Amino acid sequence: MGHDIHQMLEAKRALLLAISHELRSPLTRARLNTELLPETVDVNPQRNALLRDLQEMTSLITDLLESERLAANHTALQREPLSLLPLAQEVVAEVLARQPARPDARPEVTLLADPDLPTTLALDPARMRLLLRNLLDNALRHSAGAALPPELHLKASDSGGIDIEVRDHGPGVSEEQLPHLAEPFYRPDSARTRAQGGVGLGLYLCKLVAQAHGGTFAVRDARPGLAVKVTLPGL
Repeated sequence: MGHDIHQMLEAKRALLLAISHELRSPLTRARLNTELLPETVDVNPQRNALLRDLQEMTSLITDLLESERLAANHTALQREPLSLLPLAQEVVAEVLARQPARPDARPEVTLLADPDLPTTLALDPARMRLLLRNLLDNALRHSAGAALPPELHLKASDSGGIDIEVRDHGPGVSEEQLPHLAEPFYRPDSARTRAQGGVGLGLYLCKLVAQAHGGTFAVRDARPGLAVKVTLPGL
């Protein structure tokens, strides 16, 4: 049964990747045509909604293709000396700027960094940006109504590397669902649904990025909320 399920997931993944390649050109044309629509009071709401939908589809395709590259070839990383704290600060600002405006308050992220973090590590900047963005997007998506904002923790690991942990204070998931959260296209059927965004690739990509760097990926029930921890090795 396990073999059959694996084959089914692989077939589903291969089909989606093939479709993704075919959709890139028409999506680009659709976006360009949408941007040419007149910016008038009557047209703007529909124009902006269409642009958001096209951007979401483009991001999904990009994530699918990136997951295929990482899964197929870990040596594709472009490593260079990277200071993680400034990158994390940039990504936090970018993610918050993309959040929809709320009438009650602006979404927040609490960034907590140890003072003794390694100065630099040999990391792929683009993939690390992807990892941080997906972790934060996931935490913010499931923090609606939570008493506290998501937290991003950067800590020096015992091996000389860095522990990255992102924790939300939302409803969390059941113990039975925890082992499956980083599987491709998996979405729990409780509070974490498509209505809140996501198709089950964000944490899968984060796991691939961690493993490609020789690191580890783990998910735990934070009670309340969910905590995702990535440990990156030192030099």
